[in-house]
Amino acid sequence: MLNVAIKAARSAGAIINRAALDVEAVRVSVKQTNDFVTEVDQAAEAAIIETLLTAYPGHGILAEESGSEHGAKDSEFVWIIDPLDGTTNFIHGFPVYCVSIALAVRGKVEQAVVYDPTRNDIFAATKGRGAYMNDRRIRVAKRTRLQECLISTGFPYRPGDRLKSYLNMLGEVMSQCAGVRRPGAAALDLAYVAAGFSDGFFETGLKAWDVAAGSLLVTEAGGLIGNFTGEAEFLHESECVAGNPRIYGQLVSTLSRYSRFAGAGEKAGLRQAAAASEPAADDTVTNAFEAAVNGAATEKQTLKAKRISGARKSAAPDAPAEAPSIDTGDAPF
Repeated sequence: MLNVAIKAARSAGAIINRAALDVEAVRVSVKQTNDFVTEVDQAAEAAIIETLLTAYPGHGILAEESGSEHGAKDSEFVWIIDPLDGTTNFIHGFPVYCVSIALAVRGKVEQAVVYDPTRNDIFAATKGRGAYMNDRRIRVAKRTRLQECLISTGFPYRPGDRLKSYLNMLGEVMSQCAGVRRPGAAALDLAYVAAGFSDGFFETGLKAWDVAAGSLLVTEAGGLIGNFTGEAEFLHESECVAGNPRIYGQLVSTLSRYSRFAGAGEKAGLRQAAAASEPAADDTVTNAFEAAVNGAATEKQTLKAKRISGARKSAAPDAPAEAPSIDTGDAPF
């Protein structure tokens, strides 16, 4: 399944690279303000769907441009596709965009491919078998102090997005880290977190196809990913934070108060109190965050604390893992 996904991603990448040679000739439509779709998105998506359904005609499809109109409607196997993540970058000739393909089995992502056609880089993961960039095993970065970290994000761009709230959130993160970057393709941002090129990522207003593949890359590379309150069931919740276990904990302690779900219970308030009580020492903030979660009343809160604590212990030297069979041949430019 992973190799079929890579084949589909390369087919889409070939279409994108050909169009990039004369990007001024590409027809662009506007889905809504500042939200664009091109004939390249549609052609790339069609190529991906054809490749996947030829191999697995009984599987379902969830794609950015065509939704669920293709594939089986009741399958436990659903391919989640973004044929061109970073369309705005693409139509301006800014070379940061990618193809994102994930396979969810009974709602859990088990296969993932993010393909950067401008650099011919394949990021791939199979659940339980690690994450790879081309033929090299990748791991999240090992930094533990937020002030040493490079964090990536995405800015709100649609009408109705909570811009003022986001600017407050961005200001807090910027004051605590070494730098913030806004490349413009969430799937590639998550792949870069998995590869250790950046230390963390956060964004609001995301869809499942933006983060599905990247989420498996991050977790298979030893990181954590969830919504702003730290819950792992984030795929359809329009907010995402990711990083290695320590940085993830520190980002959640800062971002939880801005979550859409922050008012749902006591947990966000506890995290805010923990973060505010020790703002100067990152390790202390992380410990206070964990203590707050551990002290929460609900069983779900306790389970979340154990998840973060256990993941930190596991962020140890890489265990040898058998590399998946990945086709890393030259892209058909």
